[in-house]
Amino acid sequence: MSGKYIYIAFGAFLGVLCSLVKLFPFLLLTFLYLYALTKLNKVKQAQIVLIILLSFVFYLKGEWAVTHNYSRIPSTKTVFNIEYIQNPIIDGDMLKVQGKERQYKEKVLLRYQITSEEEKKFLQNQSLYGSLCLVAGTLKKPSTAKNPNGFDYRNYLANNSILWVVDLQKSPLQNCKPLHSSPSVFLKQLRYTGINYLENKFPKEIAGLSAALIFGDSNMLDPELLDDYQRTGLVHLLAISGLHVSLFIGMIFFLGIRCGLTRQFMTNFLLILLPVYVILTGSSPSVIRSALMICLILIAEKWKHRLRLVTIDAICLAFVLYIFVSPMVIFNIGFQLSFLVSFAIILAAPNILSRFQGNMAKMAATSITAQLSAMPLLLYHYFQISLIGIAANLLYIPLFSFVYLPAVYVLLILQILIGETPRILIILLQSIIEQSNRFIEVLGNVPFTNLIPGRPHILLIIFYIILIASFFFIWESSPYINRRAHLVVLGVIVLSIQPCWNWLNPYGEVTMIDVGQGDSILIHFPHGRGNYLIDTGGSPEFLEERWKQRSKPFEVGRDVVVPFLKGKGITTIDKLILTHGDMDHIGGASSILSELKVKQILLPSVTEPSETEQLITKEALNQGIPVIKISTGSQWQQGNSHFYILSPKRNFTGERNRGSIAMVANIGGLSWFFGGDLDQKGEEGIKAEFPYLTIDVLKAGHHGSKTSSAPAFLEQIKPKIALISAGEHNRFGHPHQEVLDRFEALNTKIYRTDQQGAITYNFYGGNGTFSTYLP
Repeated sequence: MSGKYIYIAFGAFLGVLCSLVKLFPFLLLTFLYLYALTKLNKVKQAQIVLIILLSFVFYLKGEWAVTHNYSRIPSTKTVFNIEYIQNPIIDGDMLKVQGKERQYKEKVLLRYQITSEEEKKFLQNQSLYGSLCLVAGTLKKPSTAKNPNGFDYRNYLANNSILWVVDLQKSPLQNCKPLHSSPSVFLKQLRYTGINYLENKFPKEIAGLSAALIFGDSNMLDPELLDDYQRTGLVHLLAISGLHVSLFIGMIFFLGIRCGLTRQFMTNFLLILLPVYVILTGSSPSVIRSALMICLILIAEKWKHRLRLVTIDAICLAFVLYIFVSPMVIFNIGFQLSFLVSFAIILAAPNILSRFQGNMAKMAATSITAQLSAMPLLLYHYFQISLIGIAANLLYIPLFSFVYLPAVYVLLILQILIGETPRILIILLQSIIEQSNRFIEVLGNVPFTNLIPGRPHILLIIFYIILIASFFFIWESSPYINRRAHLVVLGVIVLSIQPCWNWLNPYGEVTMIDVGQGDSILIHFPHGRGNYLIDTGGSPEFLEERWKQRSKPFEVGRDVVVPFLKGKGITTIDKLILTHGDMDHIGGASSILSELKVKQILLPSVTEPSETEQLITKEALNQGIPVIKISTGSQWQQGNSHFYILSPKRNFTGERNRGSIAMVANIGGLSWFFGGDLDQKGEEGIKAEFPYLTIDVLKAGHHGSKTSSAPAFLEQIKPKIALISAGEHNRFGHPHQEVLDRFEALNTKIYRTDQQGAITYNFYGGNGTFSTYLP
């Protein structure tokens, strides 16, 4: 079986996919896989039978995981017996921690809003491990994604067997009693103590890097720095991976041998050390994968006369063991990337990497292999890939491997042994970290270094896989005359698939994005001929005490609108139309301007623009973006669509909502009315000036408030469809029942973001259909 465990691993994977994703397509794929193995004579008949049996066993295991992933805790329960099972995360005045409800033996996520700076300091230096606490709180369902390409927190937690969030009323450390310690709890406590020790003993830059590389905790790192690492394709270096585990284990083994210990003793010692190391570093999928592989290789070394195990067998067995113990882990991004990239590098090593001479050449080939193999996953999850990642890895992998990793261990050991670290070492390392971080920031902001084609359709992902497999097949084949040209052509095709599809796509769309209590509407024209964004949503800004401030506060533009647009491959906004100066309509504009290319900004022609409008105008002028004030009579054509501005009058003076940009447009065979927060008096003015105006689709004014959507106005325009953008459970009570009754009296179909999430009209030519993101 040596070298053939990969066939078993893929069969087991297909069995799990049949149960956890969709039965029929993956069952069909399983039959095709078994047929191909038989026809190609890759395995013996007995091994085929073994693969079938294992596929069925893993199918049953997946079914078991699905049927047991439900909550037993009654939704009305308010008092809980909690044993804390993870390090708490304190961000500003919010504490989050995972715990196990002892009565129902079920994991929950607990949240607590800290009441004072003194309490925060106390909680930061207090371990939550080893105690059983009686806490009171309210059960809530985790938030779910309400827009395409949004992060689904509910699914993420469910895949980790967490189905409830508990909002605590009081401190999580009240009414506690000690529990008998276990080795696992002791190691988790040691990890928590170690992270706190680093935070208290070292400067912020060194402490953050040390916590990430030693204990696998990146919570101390600056969120902006993490974004820079993400953009440059280096974020994997901040997570403990196979590289870190191998270097750490290699150092321990080398030191043991140099101290005169036998290879047999060190092998046994490492088999004991690896599970300990996994817990100390946070048990991430990449660490577990690497530790399993090393354990299997060490066991094979001990039993080399009875068990032969090559590297590809080790990763396959590690994969099989991992998904058998935890089938739901297949949805974890870290798990997917760790195993996929490792598989690719191991398979490429004999025929591709071995051809290169010199460490830099081998490292470059390895980086290309990793980037290409990970590309479908990176596009699906993050919508973009770094074009500078290969070069950045060539520079930063040696820095992390031979400078950062040894340095943080040496500093920690010196600090523990002598109680103080030589100041010169601190200054030197801190200087290196600061300079490298500045350079990463520069790299992350170099134009055209990130390709953002958007999330590919499943058929395109299959096409990606075929093309990338073809690339590797040609790369590892014997040299021939046109091989290099074929590789270049394939590489260009791989990078061009999604952008070309975006350009060829004949469908357009109008989407009311769910931005909570606010407005943001995308108009995307077919064949990439233009993108308009009407408003950007926005979060209210409150001045808070420094200790309450989050490291990266939620911001609608950055966290909702930009991911939605990037997921569709939209990186250019031809017209950013900001209807009026309220924060819930234009507060996210700054993020749009910093993340995307904006060609033109349209603002209402008013005599007294808001402070936010003035800031946006200033930022736009700094970027060289034209800002145009529009009023009644302004109009333009975009393909077959015509846009006409109905209000406000030039140099409008009056109430801000009444001065909203109101416009009509014909898009996809329908006439649309977009009016911002236009109030009833403003609607009456439009009714008087345009007495024959009729509309198919109305964007209801002011989130469905009774101050808009006047009965006489509705009677005239007779909308067939009304779109209402309102926040779920908003404190204003939008949309008001009175407004809903008006629409129902006219037989107007109502779509609401608070109940249905994003609302999309997809059109082809003059026909289209409406759909909602939530059923």
